[in-house]
Amino acid sequence: MKNKVAFLLGLMAISCSARINPAFAPLGGNAAFDKQGHRGCCGLMPENTITGYLKAIDIGVTTLEMDGVISKDKQVLMSHEPFFNHDITTKPDGSFVTEGEEKQLNIYRMDYAEVRLYDVGLKPHPRFPEQLKVKAVKPLLRNVIDSVEAYTASKRLKPVLYNIETKCSPAGDGVYHPAPAEFVELLMAVVKEKKIEDRVIIQSFDPRSLQYLHEHYPAIKTALLVENFDKKTFALQLKDLGFIPTIYSPAHELVTPLLVKQCHDAGIKIIPWTVNDAARIKELKALGVDGIISDYPNLFGKR
Repeated sequence: MKNKVAFLLGLMAISCSARINPAFAPLGGNAAFDKQGHRGCCGLMPENTITGYLKAIDIGVTTLEMDGVISKDKQVLMSHEPFFNHDITTKPDGSFVTEGEEKQLNIYRMDYAEVRLYDVGLKPHPRFPEQLKVKAVKPLLRNVIDSVEAYTASKRLKPVLYNIETKCSPAGDGVYHPAPAEFVELLMAVVKEKKIEDRVIIQSFDPRSLQYLHEHYPAIKTALLVENFDKKTFALQLKDLGFIPTIYSPAHELVTPLLVKQCHDAGIKIIPWTVNDAARIKELKALGVDGIISDYPNLFGKR
């Protein structure tokens, strides 16, 4: 009984500290439903590319969801894997990367000058037949931000938010990416350089990068990503994380009325991933989620 009481008191203390954290200001300065384009809009355009991000803006997303990795020369670039996925990659000689060789093309062992020689927009994607195929490279985060900011300004659109995942794990430290502290510092250097601190969310399945971020950059919004096979209770996940994140971002299959209530009671927004069905989007909105991440942001409807 004592352990249970101590645990509950610990969660209450975390909740209280979160309510005074400036990161808990509503996303984008308002309480509007957050329409997030997964990897830009990878159901329609090549993933994590500038072309895809700009298309997502045209569709009307409020947040660009994207993935960050680190190159050998310490550049932050956008890629779902820290290597060249065989599903999307064409080598400099025009041949396709095979599944057997993809992990040998480790971005953390390549300078960005080499990375940009590989095309990730022309190969037909086996899971997204509707994707428009265009020549594209894995872009630097700073170039993404410059392009997006210039584009929204030219179109007189409201600035978007950036939801950037740190693609890291304990097993990958020193192999596919630096340790969490260095990873976060490299990422935050770009965020600060481009002055988008108030419009960035850092998300991760790896709590270590979120914990470091919370300790050193407490005003930055955070999102805890949760896999559909994660059997931990919501309370235990928060206990293990050690603080209340801005957003709880579970696989959409995990969302229940109880989970939505638990998040809102703790002062957390709930934004599930990755929802590619209009009926399911409607169902989740009815449950009260605060946003949705989708490969097909056109399913959200008009701007």
